Amino acid sequence: QERLVESGGGLVQPGDSLRLTCTVSEPSSTRRTMGWFRQASGKEREFVAAISPSGLTPGYADSVKGRFTISRDTVKNTVYLQMNQLKSEDTGVYYCAATRSLLPNILARDYDTWGQGTQVTISS
Repeated sequence: QERLVESGGGLVQPGDSLRLTCTVSEPSSTRRTMGWFRQASGKEREFVAAISPSGLTPGYADSVKGRFTISRDTVKNTVYLQMNQLKSEDTGVYYCAATRSLLPNILARDYDTWGQGTQVTISS
């Protein structure tokens, strides 16, 4: 069974950077669009970024465009989320997810496999 494991979260200050990593257990993940979502305390889970199976087509939420970059390494079965210029509103639990959609998909309900999440806290 496919498993997604996130890592790289932590506590940083506003303006700092973090890189999240999602490690996928199955090589078949190379055929899946992968996404990152986040959930702040008391709020609904929201789309952050996604990337197509080829890695050529990324998609981003407006709130992170220009600051976050999603990428994938199909050899290592990993997906990365490079987060720069972090703001306090980026705080939340970040989840990696996989979908059979062929292009970046912003709808959480279309993702069928999820990781356990990693906490990201931005605070001065």
